[in-house]
Amino acid sequence: MIDRRVLLTSSLTMLASSPLFARQRRIGRLVIIGGAEDKLRDRVILRRFVELCGGPAARIRVLSAASSEPQASWETYRAVFADLGVTDCAPIEIPDRDAANSAAVTDRILEADGIFISGGDQRRLMNLIWESDAFRALHVAFHLRGCCVGGTSAGAAALSRHMLVQGEATRLPEKEAAELDIGLGFVAGAIIDQHFSERGRLGRLLSVMAQRPQMLGVGVDEDTALVIERGQSIEVIGKGAVTIVDGRAMHSNHDEIESRARLEMIGVRLHLLPAGHHYGTDARGRWSPKVPVALREAVDQLVTPGPIRG
Repeated sequence: MIDRRVLLTSSLTMLASSPLFARQRRIGRLVIIGGAEDKLRDRVILRRFVELCGGPAARIRVLSAASSEPQASWETYRAVFADLGVTDCAPIEIPDRDAANSAAVTDRILEADGIFISGGDQRRLMNLIWESDAFRALHVAFHLRGCCVGGTSAGAAALSRHMLVQGEATRLPEKEAAELDIGLGFVAGAIIDQHFSERGRLGRLLSVMAQRPQMLGVGVDEDTALVIERGQSIEVIGKGAVTIVDGRAMHSNHDEIESRARLEMIGVRLHLLPAGHHYGTDARGRWSPKVPVALREAVDQLVTPGPIRG
């Protein structure tokens, strides 16, 4: 007997390469927003998201299932994208698991040039879509169609495979001060935190780095976005900065202490990347000599996408 999920994934893969999706092949991009992005004035981040989706003619779909008021969240972004000239914007409505496995939802995801994931509660979002047809369709959209995926606040946290779901903003890092769960997996090698500087979350990000030392920690400030062009480069836009914590070469006492004890973390690297800066190779694949090797290695890990999940 053929497994239904295997059959669906195979069908979606073939569909994504069919003439129905014969538009020019694009490179999937991620727009990871730290929350509280400007929706009223210059709207630098949302304007850039529209541009990366293909401009005002792009088909943009809004997934607001993380919100406790998904209809109100959708209406907010509908109005913003309309003001930015987008003529084809529609909601991806997932009130329950049945909807997450419906053809109507997967069709809406697969037709999109851009998918925007709202704030709210990242765990609520993942409880609705984990291992659903919608989850698999999101992967086909990003990996095979080159759809641009943006997420703000909870929507940003959900983009990583190891998803930070809760934890107090500790002054100093403590063992198990924060909790991780499974996210969408578009960012395979990093854990994303949002509202970063505004809520003093460096301590909690360091705490989860001790739990997952092979990962990078990425803290994104409010009204700031990390734009990842898969396999190529990153860029920081908006008003604040992106903090990258790299503990891959550190020594930690994480495995030797009790829960909530203070962590020793030696050899941690920290990169502070302000808005307005781009990091990646040039057209010939060369790095600027001004970029240190440690940052190059971190960027390489960030731009390497997670596997397509079926």
